[in-house]
Amino acid sequence: MKRFFSILILLFVGLWSKAMTYYVSPSGNDSNDGMSSATAFKTLQHASDVVMPGDSVSVLPGTYSGFYHTTSGMASQRIVFAAQPGVIINQPNVTTDDGINLEGASYITIEGFTVADVPRTGIRAVDDTGVIIRNNMCDHCGVWGILTGFSENILIEGNICTNTVEQHGIYFSNSADNPMIRNNTCYGNHDCGIHMNGDASLGGDGIISNALVENNIIHDNGTGGGSAINCDGVQNSRIQNNLLYNNHASGIALFRIDAGGGASNNVVVNNTILQAADARWGLLIDGGSTGNIVFNNIIWSDHAFRGSIAIDAASISGFHGNYNIVTDRMSTDDGNTVITLDQWRQTLSADSASFTALPEEIFQNVDEDNFHPNCWIDAYNRGVDTYYSRAAPAFDLEGTSRPFLVMDIGCYEIICEGVEHVSSEVISWNDLFETDAIWLIDPAGRKIFTGKKYALDEHSLTGGVYFFRAVHNNSFFTGETLITGIKH
Repeated sequence: MKRFFSILILLFVGLWSKAMTYYVSPSGNDSNDGMSSATAFKTLQHASDVVMPGDSVSVLPGTYSGFYHTTSGMASQRIVFAAQPGVIINQPNVTTDDGINLEGASYITIEGFTVADVPRTGIRAVDDTGVIIRNNMCDHCGVWGILTGFSENILIEGNICTNTVEQHGIYFSNSADNPMIRNNTCYGNHDCGIHMNGDASLGGDGIISNALVENNIIHDNGTGGGSAINCDGVQNSRIQNNLLYNNHASGIALFRIDAGGGASNNVVVNNTILQAADARWGLLIDGGSTGNIVFNNIIWSDHAFRGSIAIDAASISGFHGNYNIVTDRMSTDDGNTVITLDQWRQTLSADSASFTALPEEIFQNVDEDNFHPNCWIDAYNRGVDTYYSRAAPAFDLEGTSRPFLVMDIGCYEIICEGVEHVSSEVISWNDLFETDAIWLIDPAGRKIFTGKKYALDEHSLTGGVYFFRAVHNNSFFTGETLITGIKH
């Protein structure tokens, strides 16, 4: 008898562990077996009700109501809901006002869905671990595009979250650790593009630790406030390779309001931030957010008096910043007073190798939102691989390996076609080709020209000795030249 029951258990486990693929179609029927497109289920909710660990659901093109899911997979046997192109959820599930709701369901993958015009959240996941939300589009949702709560070890990747009516594109909320939020695009959202909030009032330690926020493109958000990337109580995390432009509130904010502590000990590296004329600061650090490391970033503001970095007195301890391109407006009192980059250096002993530059000097075409830097601009080879023992990312926003020659500043690594190596050799001005790219520096050490040699009008310059850098025969050179000029 004992042997008989052992055999039954083995048979049961064997049947249970066999992964099934179910199909859902608008022309299906929930009384079908769901085992093929010809015998598909009709509703996502029915598929959700029958799946077990290891199963997959393939959703055929069409329009659907959402689903409320409570069954967990396992780390080795995920439950996967995968939408084919043309799948749209435009009605909430039967239980909540969300499109897709994962309630205490771990090790679930949600992939390829378009969720639009639902009353609250496009995709919601709470009280879980190991969830993957990948390559979905959430548009014009009532409150949030993607919302998580107490979700450990989540991956939010490759999603497009747009035009939320009340709040944020992506909201990672409550005490949870190890989120990876990468390769997403967020625009047109009322408040934040990406918001992270430890929120101690709801339980847990109120801290989000070990977050990786990288390779996101976030623009035209924030008419209602917030930040492109908002971090309340985020600690020991990395924010890197993000492109933020034309946002109307803050760029990146490290702070404490609801969390169990300040947003401390983070690395902000190789981001490109261009703030709109009505925006707040490019990088805001306040609320006792200490120990943050900021390097290799482009942080520009079009605002009349707000600028690149504002920090408050409670957050200065352990702050280190350098190798950034900034606007010549900074603040050490949370934005109440604006100081120059030189004054910032003197006050904080920071950013000694940082410098100012205009967007039109840096980028290929700002008017067309092309923020790839030109080869002859100052961001080229001006970054560092490591700073205060923190490493710059090994790849850029587009997956290009870093560094090419020497580390660049901003989210893009600059690849100058044909340039093979950096040379420390001196070259004569007359040996340069007219088509060589040059950087010309006047006797006072100010950069006065970047571009091709043939475009330089030497007769407009005051006579004197000028220094230059140049790309010549696929290598970098330096030198000096006497320019007589006609301007006196």
